[in-house]
Amino acid sequence: MSMKKWTDEELISTRDNLEAWNKRINSSGSGSKLWLLTAFFGAFAISTGIAFMFFDGVDVMNVVLIIMGTITCASWYKSEKQRKDNIAFLAEINREIKSRKLKDDSKQKNQTSSPSSQMEDNASAPSTTTGTQSVETRSTTAGDQPKDS
Repeated sequence: MSMKKWTDEELISTRDNLEAWNKRINSSGSGSKLWLLTAFFGAFAISTGIAFMFFDGVDVMNVVLIIMGTITCASWYKSEKQRKDNIAFLAEINREIKSRKLKDDSKQKNQTSSPSSQMEDNASAPSTTTGTQSVETRSTTAGDQPKDS
């Protein structure tokens, strides 16, 4: 998904929503652990259903265990994949905002660098200095008093 055509407001709004979601998910530390435990129970239900099928034969309860375990594991996988995609998308949005900010900063620097172009214009103008002026300039930069010759 290309975010080059998105406006700054859309990017910031999407970033704020994803950061709020990320903060909500990360703040509930027991929620992700409970969801992982639920996924393990789903896997356990699948393995129990299959094991009981071997021992007792095909039974309605074994099929129900397998189906419920499969649904639980699939929903865990889907939510985990969505969480990773959202985090990657948030990083991509932050990169795009940062690149736009850098471009804006460079534009602002170019606008403020216009006085330096005036200095370049002055530097390109021919300068007429006499020999005494150049000696006075050199001596003042060295810290000495200018000498009259």
